[in-house]
Amino acid sequence: MYRRALTALQAWKDDAARKPLLLRGARQVGKSWLLQEFGERAYERMAYVNCQRDRSVAAVFEGDLDPDRLLRGIEAITGVQIEPGSTLVVIDEVQDVPAALTSLKYFAEQRSDVHLAAAGSLLGVALRANASFPVGKVAFIDLHPLDFDEFLRGVGDGLLADAIDSQDWGLLTALRDRLIERLREYSVIGGMPEAVARFADGASFGEVRGVQQGILLGYQNDFGKYASGAESRRVAEVWASIPSQLARENRRFILGQVRDGARAREFEGAIQWLEDAGLVWRVTRCEKPGSPVRAYEDRRIFKLFMHDVGLLAAHAGLDPAVAIDGARLFEEFKGALAEQYVLQEMVAATDVAPMYWARGADSSQAEVDFLVERSGELIPVEVKAQENLRSKSLSSYIARYAPGRAWRFSLADHREQADLANIPLYAIGPTLRDPAIVQSITADADRQMGR
Repeated sequence: MYRRALTALQAWKDDAARKPLLLRGARQVGKSWLLQEFGERAYERMAYVNCQRDRSVAAVFEGDLDPDRLLRGIEAITGVQIEPGSTLVVIDEVQDVPAALTSLKYFAEQRSDVHLAAAGSLLGVALRANASFPVGKVAFIDLHPLDFDEFLRGVGDGLLADAIDSQDWGLLTALRDRLIERLREYSVIGGMPEAVARFADGASFGEVRGVQQGILLGYQNDFGKYASGAESRRVAEVWASIPSQLARENRRFILGQVRDGARAREFEGAIQWLEDAGLVWRVTRCEKPGSPVRAYEDRRIFKLFMHDVGLLAAHAGLDPAVAIDGARLFEEFKGALAEQYVLQEMVAATDVAPMYWARGADSSQAEVDFLVERSGELIPVEVKAQENLRSKSLSSYIARYAPGRAWRFSLADHREQADLANIPLYAIGPTLRDPAIVQSITADADRQMGR
């Protein structure tokens, strides 16, 4: 399976100032596979241990955290001789052994010659709770569900993905029907590796839905296992309410729809837990499109999206059969699937959630779905689930703030206008992956994730 993160891992290996690596991501996004695949491709040998599966690993990290002692223990467990530069040491599910997280500091300070990568499914939760985490001593790579480009390559349609990368609009218009068909499939299958692999092997939509339901059940089991009793109930309540909240015309997350009389203070910890677990993205309201955009953020008002469009469809109980009916799929949830897809593409490109702009706290006057910051410039983005190009809110934003450019993502063909560009939904990836995008809110992400 093709994963763009392999390129980031190679860059980490080649970095002379390399630090121990933490690979973060929600459960079942493919972290273990990725590190093992990278180890096989880029190293002569790999010493792999799993803190959750092998109790002897936890015993090795008890007491003295001297790196040489720990390496001897890992060698004994794996039967692999660890040689700097030619061996990749992998500590998987590292969140289950807090001392293993702490040890990364000592590897950074005393054995920087060792190529050490750790991964965990709930690292955000673990890092927030771990006061002894080695801040500044590790490198981070975030892994997300497969984006549309990776999905296409994963199901054997790499040539179609290459066509999108070419941004040859005449060619893409000729391939439009095929591209929209694949986009419909992606909106139901999503980017969870197991679901994509099963679909690529010929599984039906219904069979893939069974895989998705299993993943969702695993997440719900984590609520009780890793969150405290009272908090786990609140986490489950927030999680259960996400589909209905996104189905509203105004997708602003309303605590009163989670539970009558709910207060922000009561549920903030539950929402933060879901964010730390990598299961949701909080898209906060921007009161004024200034720079830096976070200076104008109102965190009290936000939308809450899931991390995968296919899991959203499954969580909502959307009939997989709508994937074969092009007219119906993008109308479901009043366009919420399209917004979820666009958000997912943005996160895959930048590792952080965008914001949205609204005039009036309840968005009653005007609202633009997302804001992308690039080289100090804020680009408004409106998402259209169909080909309707009427955009009153986007027109209002352009008239009010005169941005240098604006984007509309829709099912209509590409077109350039004086004040905005319409980009087909199936072709937004290369635009969002432009290396000039400034990740202006990385500092905020660092604060949340404990970097």
